[in-house]
Amino acid sequence: MFEIKNYKAYIESSKPKVVMLMIFTSFIGMLLANPLELNLEILILGNIGIALMSLSAGSINQLLDQKIDSIMHRTKSRPLVLGVLSTRNVIIYSFILASVGFYILYFRINTLTAWLTLASLVGYAFIYTLYLKRSTPQNIVIGGAAGATPPLLGWTAITGQIDYIAVILFLIIFTWTPPHFWALALHRKDEYFAAKIPMLPVTHGEQYTRVHMTLYTFMLTIVSFLPFIIKFSSYFYLAGAFILNLIFLYYVVKMQILRDNTLANKVFNYSIVYLSGLFGFLLADRYLVLLL
Repeated sequence: MFEIKNYKAYIESSKPKVVMLMIFTSFIGMLLANPLELNLEILILGNIGIALMSLSAGSINQLLDQKIDSIMHRTKSRPLVLGVLSTRNVIIYSFILASVGFYILYFRINTLTAWLTLASLVGYAFIYTLYLKRSTPQNIVIGGAAGATPPLLGWTAITGQIDYIAVILFLIIFTWTPPHFWALALHRKDEYFAAKIPMLPVTHGEQYTRVHMTLYTFMLTIVSFLPFIIKFSSYFYLAGAFILNLIFLYYVVKMQILRDNTLANKVFNYSIVYLSGLFGFLLADRYLVLLL
C-alpha cells in the first residue's frame, strides 16, 4: 500500500539538492526573460511544474540505479537501497509528480515548456540512466543535454519561445557538466570501476580525463562570455565571469599539471559555486543595465 509517512525518504529519492540548483537556474531564466514585468503566476507555477518533473526524474534515476547505488559508497545509503521505500511506491510517487508537473506546465504555462520539460525528464531518467550511463564514457557529455535545460525552460515559460540567449544559457550548463561530473568521477573512480560504469577515468585513464576537463573548462570560459559578446550583458557580468572562470581554470590546470586527483573534490564543489555565481552575476547585471 502506498504510504506518505516516509515523506523524507521520498524527497531524498528525488535528489532535492540537484533539483534546487536546477530551479535556481530556471528561476534566473525567467527573470532574464522579462526582468521588469514579472508574472507571479508563471514565476511560481512554472517553477513548481519544472521542480515536480525534475523530482520525478531524480526518483526514476534512483529506481533504475538501485543495483549500482548499492555498490558505490556515495549512494549506498539511498532509501531504495536500504529498503526504506519499495519499488512499487516509488513508481507511483514518480508518476504522480510527473503527471501533476506536466499538467501545471501544459495547462497553466504553455505547451512548449511542458513538452521540453517532459523531453528533459525522459532524456535524463531513461535515455541517460538506462543506456548512456552504462554504455559510453561520453555519457555525461551526451546526457548533459537533459540537465542543461532548466534556464531554457524558465525562459520559454515566460516567452513561449526559444530565443538565442536561452540557447546560450543552455550551452553554459551543457559545457559546465563534463568538468563538473568528471571531477566527481576522478574522486570516485574506484567506485565507478566496481559498479562497472564506463566513466572516462575508468575507460581512458586519469590523465586523459584531466586533459579533457581542462579543454571543456576553456570551452566553458568562452561560452560564458557569450552574453557579453552579443551585448546582452555589460562589463559587470564580464568581470564576474572572468574571476569565476579564472579560479575554475586554476584548479583544473593545477590538477592536470600535478597529475594528482587530490583537488578533484575541490573542483567538484567549486563548480557548483561557479555555476551559481555565474548566473547570479548575469541576473544582477541584467537589472543594473535596465535600471541604471
